[in-house]
Order: sequence, then C-alpha cells, then structure tokens
Amino acid sequence: MKSRTAGPVAAITGIGVVAPNGIGAEAFWKATQAGDSVLDRVTRQGCEHLPVRVAGEVRGFDPGSLVEERFLVQTDRFSHYALAAADLALEHARLGRADYADDPYAVGVVTAAGSGGGEFGQRELQRLWGRGPRYVGPYQSIAWFYAASTGQISIRRGFKGPCGVVCSDEAGGLDAFAHAVRAIRQGSQAMLVGATEAPLAPYSVVCQVGYEGLSTGDDPERAYRPFTAKACGFVPAEGGAMFTVEDAAEAVRRGAPVRALLAGHCATFTPPGRPEDSEGLAHAVRGALREAGCAPEEVDVVFADALGTPEADAAEAAALREALGAYGSKVPVTAPKTGTGRAYCAAGTLDTAAAVLALEHGVVPPTPNVFDVCHDLDVVTGSARVAPVRTALVLSRGRMGSNAALVLRKGP
Repeated sequence: MKSRTAGPVAAITGIGVVAPNGIGAEAFWKATQAGDSVLDRVTRQGCEHLPVRVAGEVRGFDPGSLVEERFLVQTDRFSHYALAAADLALEHARLGRADYADDPYAVGVVTAAGSGGGEFGQRELQRLWGRGPRYVGPYQSIAWFYAASTGQISIRRGFKGPCGVVCSDEAGGLDAFAHAVRAIRQGSQAMLVGATEAPLAPYSVVCQVGYEGLSTGDDPERAYRPFTAKACGFVPAEGGAMFTVEDAAEAVRRGAPVRALLAGHCATFTPPGRPEDSEGLAHAVRGALREAGCAPEEVDVVFADALGTPEADAAEAAALREALGAYGSKVPVTAPKTGTGRAYCAAGTLDTAAAVLALEHGVVPPTPNVFDVCHDLDVVTGSARVAPVRTALVLSRGRMGSNAALVLRKGP
C-alpha cells in the first residue's frame, strides 16, 4: 500500500502516564508487561452505595508534590492528572523551555475529554444549594469544562501554538493524535497531546449508571472479562496519558528519542445503540492502514477496544477479520485495560502508551483476568509474549457511535 500522507513525519518523543497501575512510563510498563490487575472495590467517598462496585483508581498520586498550588485550586482531578502527565511527557522527551523560548507559538496542546471536572463541579454545586451563591468559588466556571486541561497546560508552560480539545466519547483519545499530527505538518515544532479522566466522583458515577455495558459486578477478577463467554461489561477507570509529539527529523536533530511514528489514523461514526455493528470499526482500520501505507500482515499487535459485552466483542472480532482478512484471526490481540479499567477518552491514550512501549521492548503485554477466549482471535493471555513488534494498531470505540484506529510504527 502507498501512504497518502505528505510533509513531516510526526513522532512520539515523550510519554507521561498517570494510571491505576503506575505513575510514570517505567512503572506503568512494568505492571502492564507483568499483566498485573489493580482493579478493586471503589473507595471514593460518596460512592459506597452506588451500583458501580469495581473500578481502576489511581493510588499514591499526590498532586501537591507535582503541581503548584495556584493551579491545583483552579482545576479538577482530571486536570491534575493531565498537568502531571504533561510534565512527565516533556521530561521524557527532554524538551525544556530553552527549546522553544525563541518561539512560544511553535508548541501547542490538544487533549480529549469525555467526563470533564465532575468532582469539582459537584462540590461547588453542593455549596450553592447548601450555603448559597456567595460560597461558590470563581473557578467553577472553568474547572469542570472539557477544555480545562488544555488551557491550564498551555498557560502553565507558556505554549501559544495551536490548542484545542476533542469533546467526544471514548474514541476522542485517539482522535486527538490526528489533530496533533496535522499541527506538526502545518509547521508546529511540538504538540502535547493526550487525555485524562476522573469519572469516579459520586456525581460522575451516577451519570454512568445508565450506560449500556457498564459492569456492576463486585468481584474485581470477574467484573471485566471481554472476549469470554462470561463477559458482563466494562469497569470504569481514572487517569490517562500525555505525549510529546514532534517532527521526527527535528527530534533527531536535537537529539531527542524517537519512540514511535504516528503513521496512520482514521475515524468513523456508527449510529449508537448498535454494538453488534462491525463495519464502522472495520472501515476505520482500513483507513488507518491505508494512510500508514501498511498491509494487514504487517500489523504485529492489536490493542483492542474490548468493551466487554458479548455483542460488542463479537463485532470487534468481526471488524478485525473484515479489515485484515484471514490475518485478523492470527494477529496477536491484547487489552491491558482489563487490569486497570476502561478510562473513557483516556483508555485509547493509555493503550497508545502501552503500544509504544511494546514497540520499544519487543513484548506484547497480556490481557489480565481473561481466559477461555470464545472469539476467533489470538488474544494474548496469561503472560507477556516476546515477539518482534514493529507495527501496532490501537482501536477505540465510543458508546455513542464513534470509532477510531491508530497505526504506530517502531521508531528508527
């Protein structure tokens, strides 16, 4: 296949992770490669009597040690994660203020968000109804908003380049990369891109209760088991990942590590309420491969969306067979999120972080808690699989109909 892309090649040079199974790329990868499951009973205050029993909570995260107080008071937990992850991504890429001091317009930020700042908003609304409008803080107007993380990262770091937010369902995490790639091709030096979520406040959990496919199981080892006969939905999670994306040639020039190339992306939309529909995702896979100039048999691993309902899992398996042909049943498939939870828009970014690290280490991580796969897929279970990994395909679907596929190539 021939690639339809033109202009600079966009590369991931830095990864910042704040996840239920680890903070920082090294800790995250160690747990992901080992197949650790950190799913557990929800412990957040106010959630004790809600139907969602199991989730992936970020533990050991101290925002005060990572972010200045003046930014913390203005922002919700989901932005705390994003601010910390952005710092880690910049550090990972060795991109400091001196690298863009002469042109602050050369660096931009794009994030994706599905739930926004629910915890902050709930607290301020409780003050409004309990004590009156004088007790509502001034940051209520911005902290809950989906674009808060993009804005605060930009302000804190002095980035004046193209900035934006993808307000979408789960697939928005992968769609944000397409915006970053376009900015690089249009001349931006670097982009901070990613997604973080914090959907475990009581208000946020109540909003999720009606989601079709949300697991209400109370056993952490059985609440989220996609691609099996016992699939009963997904469990939510918080956290996410941010990435430094640059022109690959410029990154090499300044001595930065090129961790992976963003080779192809495609997004589609399937009318909601049809989890059994495979064509939209299959079309996204074909489009991403076409843009990457990648033949189906070149894909070394698929990071599955893994919604966890029988209909959706069957559709994802069918989509892979439709898009990859006979190879769809042979390519290694993994879903590390079964050990951490499905973090909505951030699920795709955490899978992207795992995919980049899989490319670097030549290892396909396993799918925790999943055994006895009942679909015609080569799902990696039990332990990690050592293999030459040069190309990774990351998939994401939203409950409201969005589909996205992202192709990553191993860096030089």
